[in-house]
Amino acid sequence: MKETTLIAKTFQGLEEVLAGELINLGANNVQIGRRMVSFTGDKVMLYRANFCLRTAVRILKPILTFQAGSPEDIYAEVLKHPWEELILQGKTFSIDTVTSGEEFPNSRFVTYRVKDAIVDRFKNQTGKRPSVSIANPDIKLNLHASDGICTLSLDSSGESLHLRGYRVATVDAPINEVLAAGLILLSGWKGETDFYDPFCGSGTLLVEAALIAKGIAPGLFRQKFAFENWPDFDADLLSSIYEDDSQEREFHHHIYGFDRDIAAVKVAQKNIERAGVSSCVTVSERDIRDFQQPAEPATMITNPPYGERLAPQGLQDLYATLGERLKNAFSPGTAWVISSREELFRKIGMRHSVRYQLLNGKLDCDFRKYQIFSGKLKDFRAEGGEMKTSEERRHMADRRSFKAKRDDFKKRFDEPGDYADADFIEENPDFIALRNRHADFNKFQRGKAKREAYETRPEPRKPQHKANFGNHNHKNEHPNPFKKRNHKPSDHGRK
Repeated sequence: MKETTLIAKTFQGLEEVLAGELINLGANNVQIGRRMVSFTGDKVMLYRANFCLRTAVRILKPILTFQAGSPEDIYAEVLKHPWEELILQGKTFSIDTVTSGEEFPNSRFVTYRVKDAIVDRFKNQTGKRPSVSIANPDIKLNLHASDGICTLSLDSSGESLHLRGYRVATVDAPINEVLAAGLILLSGWKGETDFYDPFCGSGTLLVEAALIAKGIAPGLFRQKFAFENWPDFDADLLSSIYEDDSQEREFHHHIYGFDRDIAAVKVAQKNIERAGVSSCVTVSERDIRDFQQPAEPATMITNPPYGERLAPQGLQDLYATLGERLKNAFSPGTAWVISSREELFRKIGMRHSVRYQLLNGKLDCDFRKYQIFSGKLKDFRAEGGEMKTSEERRHMADRRSFKAKRDDFKKRFDEPGDYADADFIEENPDFIALRNRHADFNKFQRGKAKREAYETRPEPRKPQHKANFGNHNHKNEHPNPFKKRNHKPSDHGRK
């Protein structure tokens, strides 16, 4: 079969994990980008990518790439494509558009122009007009326009691939399935030990861990993929991929989940049963304070609360208890914790050995590894223990290298005019991006300072009118409320 370029979208921070999955799957020309990985493959690879990848959100197949400086340029290019060969009679379509840059300030208008071009093409060629369906289209298109370069792709997935199909119930703010699988793959756990999650919620980490440990493809539970509506859909090929269980294996350990909310425990049990992994996953109601020492060295991956449902002091106490239990009831073992707040990590009271930076929704998060052992570090290493794997050492080395470059750039940035050297800018694109983030952050901080100053400003004193009967030549003693006062405002509790 003929190979073509394909694009797998993912979350920020999971690009390398996704690239590793694609290489293991047999994809060619794997290239890492921002929140995406490009690769080449045939129809078999397209189907398998949708069915097997754990950290992909969707798989796109580019069909048009062109330069455009305006929405009208996009219209003209899209009008040339033979859409009547792709969108068959009676089929509906929709367009998802992502734009950036001065050329395309309004993504909705660009979407309208793409839709107009497809409709006009149909009317010119067939005399008929296709229908647009936002809710459940047969053909889903994706347009990415940035810096004058436009890529129009077929979305082969349809619904996001994180919607595995096993979730029949949920709780507030559940962790995304793709992110959950990414955390497990980042940790390197593949089923060699027992697995624990003391804040299991609806059980997403537990189910994803079971699927990884048993080698079960996440697409097994999906009802449909968008490529099933394409004219060249091969039903026999998809059936053969569904029936291929060559990657499945026995799991000789167990997965344990706990939550202090009995409603969450019941939800998790339903999802686990729907996924068909009840034989290797146990969920029970238990507070983190009651966590008990596992019988054998184990792995913990957990997503404790870090949102708004607990008061700040309650959150800090929760993380302090987690740290105490790790020290006293999880040794030896390896624990991974994801959270968005540094002050909560500090409450754990242990030094992490590895750190990954990820996005959980819109929250910047750290995913940190804690290697827990008794006694001294040199004794732990003498017995064959490792604080970091070779892959984790490479990752941390890359972070230190970037930090060194960042510090060097920041020094140059602080020297007026130095960073404007043309050769320096052209040869250091990472520094350009960092400079832009630095400027955006400074702008944000200035705006934040102005808002805080405005919100905490002292109330103006009301003028005290003095009676001045019979002395009209007396100088007005009324204080001027607009005159600047010579006083030092309090810090209102700010550091």
